[in-house]
Amino acid sequence: MKLLLSNDDGVRAEGLRVLAERLQHDVEKVTVVAPDRDRSGASNSLTLSHPLCPETMESGFHSIDGTPTDCVYMGLSQLFQSEADLVIAGINHGANLGDDVLYSGTVAAATEGRFLGVPSIAVSLAGKKYFATAAEFVARLLGGYYTLDLPEGSILNINVPDLPYDQVKGIRLTRLGKRHPAGEPVPVCDPRGRQRYWIPAAGGTRDAGPDTDFYAVAEGYISITPLHVDLTQDRARKNLASWLSSVSSATELVAD
Repeated sequence: MKLLLSNDDGVRAEGLRVLAERLQHDVEKVTVVAPDRDRSGASNSLTLSHPLCPETMESGFHSIDGTPTDCVYMGLSQLFQSEADLVIAGINHGANLGDDVLYSGTVAAATEGRFLGVPSIAVSLAGKKYFATAAEFVARLLGGYYTLDLPEGSILNINVPDLPYDQVKGIRLTRLGKRHPAGEPVPVCDPRGRQRYWIPAAGGTRDAGPDTDFYAVAEGYISITPLHVDLTQDRARKNLASWLSSVSSATELVAD
């Protein structure tokens, strides 16, 4: 197996290093391509305002002055130099639960891998201590990954409780929970008297039912949530077509 690893915490992040070290002896090849700095919250953004500058570090990791999506795109198209079997994004410093996936650069890196035709998973630790637990779980998961049959355009979003491996209770297949909206931007004043604003922390949980990722991780279980990259809301299409047909000014624009 040949792996491409990336993240959104930056090329020097502990979670990325721990994962690479754990997997390098179990697979044929591990290539790491990650942002040169923390790009948390970058979501699926691409850098279009300037050319990218890849650099190879002493560790052998590749650093790029761009987003997680840039890194996976460059990794698969230019730096890998052979076909990758799997893209792994992580281990993220902190959970990516519920609505977090809309903003997460970790999930975005996995999404880009899937978009480019490579099976992909995103892995996050609900804390910053037991990265070895998440790395060990990923290593064991790889043993059966070739037999996994996911629908086209799907990725796995994995969240691991911040516990020693022997204290993890098990695995739960989950759906995404939901958060309350974040609070108002926090105003600050810079040294020159100019008004600035901090984006606030994510809102608290609004839906953390027993089948959600929030609940599983809080109870000490590893959460695995399948995500679909296709954002089309198929259930809404029939109702929307009926609604458009009832709007006289739009009727002539609705295709049969």
